[in-house]
Amino acid sequence: MKRIICCLFILLTTVVITSAQDLNARVQVLSPKIQSSNKRVFTVLETSIKNFLNNRKWSADQILAQEKINCNFIINITSWDGSSAYSAELQVQSTRPVYGAGYNSTLLSINDKDFDFTYTEGQNLDFNEQIFQNNLSSVLAFYANVIVGMDYDSFSKFGGTPYFAKAQTIVNAAQTGSAKGWNAFDNNRDRYWVSENLNNKRYVPLREFIYIYHRNGLDAMADNADNARKAIAAALPGLSQIDRQSTGVVLPQILFTAKSDELISIFSAMSLQDRVKIYNTLMEIDPSNGNKYQSLQSN
Repeated sequence: MKRIICCLFILLTTVVITSAQDLNARVQVLSPKIQSSNKRVFTVLETSIKNFLNNRKWSADQILAQEKINCNFIINITSWDGSSAYSAELQVQSTRPVYGAGYNSTLLSINDKDFDFTYTEGQNLDFNEQIFQNNLSSVLAFYANVIVGMDYDSFSKFGGTPYFAKAQTIVNAAQTGSAKGWNAFDNNRDRYWVSENLNNKRYVPLREFIYIYHRNGLDAMADNADNARKAIAAALPGLSQIDRQSTGVVLPQILFTAKSDELISIFSAMSLQDRVKIYNTLMEIDPSNGNKYQSLQSN
């Protein structure tokens, strides 16, 4: 009897621990440019990254299995020395469910081109946000915190603040190393600037928009689609105060990379007069996607 009880306790404990994790990360390690007959190391690397992301507790809350954040990490290996040194490009995407819609909306879509790291087959990916131990685990942990922070921001106003602060701590620690992507002078759209924008009060209007867009907009569509569209449209002009020409402005690009197509779909059901107004606003705040927004002017 004691043995049965003990087994049940272990099983229940395992279930609790498993369901306590926050991410449902799908990981792909691609290596089309690598000429090698033995690519087993890439499969092992893929599994190691998947375990690192999915088996850690990133948020402060208990997350149910159905509440895990869906995300994708696609790592395209561009060079490998045949041993432990890799260069790669990393694509990170996360989505968030829309209430009453059976639909997932893209929250984050980033292409990180400065991803050099070392990895030895079978290596444990150690991580401490206060100390830079290796570039692989620091980059993964950085984006895990950004993903969680963006998700929290979409459900509660500025709810992602503690996770963006953690991302900043990772950036600060990584500057003690020599890896690219952690410094202001590496390029204008690297991890340094992603973190800087997320923690900078100048971009509070954009974070507030993320909340309104999802909670008052997308999540309200099932109850009253017209009011939901109007809520999103009314929030758009608040983004015009953001200076897009400053060095390192990356957050607006992240937002509209994720949302430009969705915005067109949302507003396409409105009257032509309203769509023209929205088109003019979008052209002011997101001119890079101007060709897409042209369709809002059509009957």
